[in-house]
Amino acid sequence: MAGPDRLSWLHSLTTQFFEGLEPGRWVNALVLSPQGHIEHAFAGVDDGEAFTAHTEPGRAAALVEFLERMKFMTRVEITVADDVAVAWRPTGEREAGKYDLVPRDQLETYADAAGPAAGLWAFEALRIERGEPRFGLDTDERTIPNEVGWLQDETPWAAVHMDKGCYRGQETVARVHNLGRPPRRLTLIHLDGSENRLPSVGTAITVPDGPPRPVGAIGTTARHHELGPIGLALLKRNVSTDAALDIDGLPAAQEVLVDPEVGLHFRPRR
Repeated sequence: MAGPDRLSWLHSLTTQFFEGLEPGRWVNALVLSPQGHIEHAFAGVDDGEAFTAHTEPGRAAALVEFLERMKFMTRVEITVADDVAVAWRPTGEREAGKYDLVPRDQLETYADAAGPAAGLWAFEALRIERGEPRFGLDTDERTIPNEVGWLQDETPWAAVHMDKGCYRGQETVARVHNLGRPPRRLTLIHLDGSENRLPSVGTAITVPDGPPRPVGAIGTTARHHELGPIGLALLKRNVSTDAALDIDGLPAAQEVLVDPEVGLHFRPRR
């Protein structure tokens, strides 16, 4: 996204604070529906002349279509960069790591300088361990940012700036932030490793000693080199944080990522 109006334009459309964004600083941003549900998610960096973003595979066309519709008289030009790759490097234990945009014809040079490369299996395992969700896989059409730790100061990959002006869906985000108790919460799932399988995205989660109806759904899963099989899941807020879970016959335990009462400290307790 190039042009002199690109940052102010992105500022008006998204949940992120783009005005005055300094070159070289990566940011995450969301586009919400009027009801606060996440419609688009992307991350990127500005180089002083253009903002380059990446989104989930298969989601770029819809994002570009939306952005093109919102240009109006704004001085912004949008192009799809097929000659750029995205790389990620860890910066420390359970941290967000560092993304880099690399011209594809320089990937070998980049890899030589960055050190031994790993594949997506390793990336996914580390991402799940630190609790970083993927849009469209660990979220669904009803997800609001409060449920997955995407609010400012909650996580290193936060995509919602809490001190900016109005944007579509802000009312829902602010209300849940101030009053607390989001409808669901992102949870790190520790799966039983006695069976050599991982549940597929969207598999229902139940509580063995509770009612038969689902209390959530599993998102992405991976085999971690220390933790074994793990995954991310959206669970209903009222599910006890120490409840045992069942996912397609696999026993599972929880690790809290998003507090089910998050936001309550912003109002007096009765």
